Amino acid sequence: MNFVLHKNDLVHGPITRTMLCFAFPMILGNLLQQFYNIADTLIVGQFLGADALAAVGSSYTLMTFLTSILLGLCMGSGAVFSIRCGEGDANGLRESILHAFVMIALLAVVLNTAVFLLMDPILLFLRVPEGIYGMMRDYLWVIFWGILATFLYNFFASLLRAVGNSVTPLFFLGVCALLNIALDLLFVIGFGWGVRGAAIATVISQYVSGAGLFGYTFFACPEYRIPFGKIRLKKKVFQEITQFSLLTCLQQSVMNLGILMVQGLVNSFGTAVMAAFAAAVKIDSFAYMPVQDFGNAFSTFTAQNYGAGKKERIQSGIKSAVSCAVLFSLLVSLIVYVFAEPLLLLFVKPTEREILDIGVQYLRIEGAFYLGIGCLFLLYGLYRAVERPGMSVVLTILSLGTRVALAYGLSAIPSVGVVGIWWSVPIGWFLADAAGFWYYRKKKEVLLKF
Repeated sequence: MNFVLHKNDLVHGPITRTMLCFAFPMILGNLLQQFYNIADTLIVGQFLGADALAAVGSSYTLMTFLTSILLGLCMGSGAVFSIRCGEGDANGLRESILHAFVMIALLAVVLNTAVFLLMDPILLFLRVPEGIYGMMRDYLWVIFWGILATFLYNFFASLLRAVGNSVTPLFFLGVCALLNIALDLLFVIGFGWGVRGAAIATVISQYVSGAGLFGYTFFACPEYRIPFGKIRLKKKVFQEITQFSLLTCLQQSVMNLGILMVQGLVNSFGTAVMAAFAAAVKIDSFAYMPVQDFGNAFSTFTAQNYGAGKKERIQSGIKSAVSCAVLFSLLVSLIVYVFAEPLLLLFVKPTEREILDIGVQYLRIEGAFYLGIGCLFLLYGLYRAVERPGMSVVLTILSLGTRVALAYGLSAIPSVGVVGIWWSVPIGWFLADAAGFWYYRKKKEVLLKF
């Protein structure tokens, strides 16, 4: 079977337009994913009240951490797929797909089992207030059943994007988002199932997108399958997949573990701060998700060209990507700063004045500096693509370590309080940016030596 690179390959054509055209379906897809994540928060906040909003919002932070483990594994494998694709190595690509699927599927089962067994210790670690403990536990007990669906979607989405197809994952995610919103309205408002109904809606939607994308890839893309009788597991391929996947997983999980630790600190300030943080984080997700996806698209662009040995194209792509990320980040920061309160009113009732004031304060501090996270996503993607995933881990530890240390240190000062948590975020971003760009300038010739 001959291997043919997808028609939207990234090793030919105008650089900026090629990256943007590839990134657009990814951006739209993840915005849709945020829609179906956000549907729980919006509907719960408006119809079930502040306590339910705090429970679902805090659960979202935990689920983001768990999902980041699987997402990191899939993203790391996707970098290997992109390099094989750029090299034109059809057999190597198929072997990488097989080994990655086996490894990540096993880890997903282990993770899914562990979170059910450790649910109560996790909730105690997060310092969940007694008043919403039962509600949050009910929500998580249902939502954890969607972890395997999350694995299926992210694995096959990473595969298709790695070979140049960013449109098909968008289609399945669009169906999922619409279904989730419809089921949320039905289960929460129509049936009165409360937060458990919101969780059921999300899980059903996740399985529709995950199983659907798996089915599409299996039947429509036979060139990525190894015939059953020829399946052989090889130590060398496992080692390569493991190196990329586990380091990228570590990078993603460390990033979200830091956020989870901050969530525990936020929870200690009470329900109003929890609810404000839950709503503001949703806005954050929408605000910088496009530049995060652009960073992932840039990573695929770089990995394919790295595999094809196109050094000059990679260097030109870096300049183009930085320019695009800077312009977008500044524009979004301006929008979020100016419209902070109207955005929060999507999730919080106008009568919840304390929650609104806290949320606006968060957005006007942290949201003014999206430039920092925009550049950091590009650096993560660059180092993953040029076979230096360990550097992404270093930058993440630097960023999140600074954030967690400053959050706990500043918030303990009575005159600073919760505002210290908000300021810790951009400081961590910019410190990691400085280190990442310095390392690239110092090691550029080594990183792009083929």
